[in-house]
Amino acid sequence: MNDASRKLLPPMAALHSFSAAARHGGFSRAADEIGLTQSAVSRQISHLEDWLGAPLFDRSGRRVTLNAQGEAYAAAIAPALDSIRRATAKALAPSSDRTVNLATLPSFGMRWLAPRLPHLTSRHPDLMVNFAARTDEFDFAQEPFDAAIHFGRPDWRGAQHDLLFHERSIPVVAPSLAAQYGLASPADLARLPLLTQSFRRDAWTRWFELAEVSPRPSMRAGPDFAHFLMLAQAAVAGAGAALIPSFLIEPELASGALVQVFDLPMSSQGAYYLVYPPGQRDKRGFAQLRDWIIAEAREESPREPHRPMP
Repeated sequence: MNDASRKLLPPMAALHSFSAAARHGGFSRAADEIGLTQSAVSRQISHLEDWLGAPLFDRSGRRVTLNAQGEAYAAAIAPALDSIRRATAKALAPSSDRTVNLATLPSFGMRWLAPRLPHLTSRHPDLMVNFAARTDEFDFAQEPFDAAIHFGRPDWRGAQHDLLFHERSIPVVAPSLAAQYGLASPADLARLPLLTQSFRRDAWTRWFELAEVSPRPSMRAGPDFAHFLMLAQAAVAGAGAALIPSFLIEPELASGALVQVFDLPMSSQGAYYLVYPPGQRDKRGFAQLRDWIIAEAREESPREPHRPMP
């Protein structure tokens, strides 16, 4: 690091004190959080203000208030401080070749991964896999995960992708709705509230195109849900018809809580992938988890739909 770069990095102790004081709106509670006296926090912040050449708090007697410049500075440095904390926690965490941290989509984790874990345990009893639910993409360098389950295209930046499988979504309703509406043709589904998943609001439009319903019926839009299992429970309760990947609702289909009303499954435009940063395959524990997930996906991959969408 050259001198010019060094001059743009304030002392960490001063940044830590300022960040705490900005969050709490004062020096006293900040001192309690970081284990310093109030006067020590005040000195650190004064040091930072001198270093920046600008006040960050307005002072009136013993009362301090974060000013506009202080608010802007606190907002700008907060993400960097959070990144430092995460990176430090990752560096301090005990490293074990027999422990793998996997981020997974919630519905996938509950309905596909969790029921198969006994297979993994019996094959690799000394392998410890920690699961966490995540729906967003992230930077592996900044998070404590070795791999993630991703749905969509193989476009996770900086990661390698192993294709697991495509999914097929099927139209389902509660048995009571099927009887009430006398669903004789795909067009009849438009008479029901059509429940959707938040990130796939065009699914019903695509399904009616697949069903060759022309002209497309006037659809009754129902509520949408962030997670498929929430969508499934709404359908079970009779809130409307839903298009749901079949592998996610096997228990509901087996019990009769949901029924597939037409044999017109729709293939997904994306796919499920195991994603991980380069170099992970060199780790024995991860290599075992990867081989197991791929084998399970190949063995029990949902069958291809009759007429896939283009």
